[in-house]
Amino acid sequence: MSAADVTSVAYLVAAVLFILGLKGLARPRTAPRGNLLGASGMLVAILATLLDRSIVDFRVLLAGLVVGSAIGAVLAVRVQMTGMPQLVALFNGFGGGASVLVAGASFLAVVDEGLVDNQLAIAAALTALIGVVTLTGSLVAFAKLQEVLSLGGFRGQGVLRAVLAVVAVAAAVMVVVSPADTGWFWLLVGAGALLGILGTVAIGGADMPVVIALLNAFSGLAASTAGFVLDNPLLIIAGSLVGASGVILTQIMCTSMNRSLFDVVFGSMATGGVVADADEVYGDRVTSTSAEEVAMILEVAERVVIVPGYGLAVAQAQHAVRDLMRTLNDAGTEVVFGIHPVAGRMPGHMNVLLAEAEIDYECLLDMDQVNPTFAQTDVTIVIGANDVVNPLARTDPDSPIAGMPVLNVDESRTVVVIKRSLGAGFAGIPNPLFAADGTLMLFGDGKKAVLDVVAALLNA
Repeated sequence: MSAADVTSVAYLVAAVLFILGLKGLARPRTAPRGNLLGASGMLVAILATLLDRSIVDFRVLLAGLVVGSAIGAVLAVRVQMTGMPQLVALFNGFGGGASVLVAGASFLAVVDEGLVDNQLAIAAALTALIGVVTLTGSLVAFAKLQEVLSLGGFRGQGVLRAVLAVVAVAAAVMVVVSPADTGWFWLLVGAGALLGILGTVAIGGADMPVVIALLNAFSGLAASTAGFVLDNPLLIIAGSLVGASGVILTQIMCTSMNRSLFDVVFGSMATGGVVADADEVYGDRVTSTSAEEVAMILEVAERVVIVPGYGLAVAQAQHAVRDLMRTLNDAGTEVVFGIHPVAGRMPGHMNVLLAEAEIDYECLLDMDQVNPTFAQTDVTIVIGANDVVNPLARTDPDSPIAGMPVLNVDESRTVVVIKRSLGAGFAGIPNPLFAADGTLMLFGDGKKAVLDVVAALLNA
């Protein structure tokens, strides 16, 4: 068997491991094994590539390995679970940036040798555009998630984005038509960088799960097109897998919000709905409660559903919620969690937070699993969620969120909502759940409120 055959077999093995790894990541219990399979596939791919390219001097690669490993180890130890969306955004950006650097260097080297062809030029142009948009868009997403960037949209932004898109497309065409003039390549990179910034800066925080999934898809597509530049079939396969899975996840997130990808990217909620006045919805019908009163209700409950939202992540209340679950379990009460697909700032954000608090995966029910059980639930505790539990999506066809799949918590016998205020969610509409007859509002910080309820239960 020749060296080329060995490399081809190694690439095939790596591709199979990537596919099995992605399949394992689909379920929480198999996710660790999926990570291991994916990492093993990457190791096989790296070793095969190094041998195939006959790289002898590994000193630079070893230095990069040491530096990268050190950075990764520090991030793994220091980044809290609440910061995972920011870390994922950075990883997406680094993937896009790496594709641009590698493909760009290879393209420019071939141009210097005068050996560039149309296929290579097209692949390089696509890699540069998609990769740099992913890089700058991900950096903006990171800054917004980290709350160090509060800039939103501005007048004329849509026109500016359209102009940049035209410039980027024109530059990409010229890269193919006249590859020897490398100025077009750098113009493409510059226009794409600005387009990534302006395309992300106006998107609201509630849309971040969709944005992160979309940027993940872009990073995969950039890697795939870079594979055509480098003539590396494994990179094409791996990038295609990441891109396809990201696109599917993006579509799932959009469906869960009943919004189109166009609306998300251009940063607007539906505008045709009728928004009721908050005073008209709430009036004097909101019933406030205390931790002691909530504890008394929970003492006689047989089944409790906890619905986490973005407010739980902000308050870092996942460990307090775990303590509440264990306290209720000790008293013989069944406790499960109802997870909406877009709760939090990235896909699976609530699952990650609750897993960090060592809450069993079996207790985490998705929307389709938990919705049929609310009618048999004694108490539902909503922590920091708003639009994902708004019954208007189900009952009012004129509402801006009409048709959006929501958790039917209003079917429970009693609903306890823990929020800092009656402030509206991203949709900007009041939630009649807060003024419903069976709803009690426990105002305050999510973590402190839950801990107060636990203390009241223990002192009862």
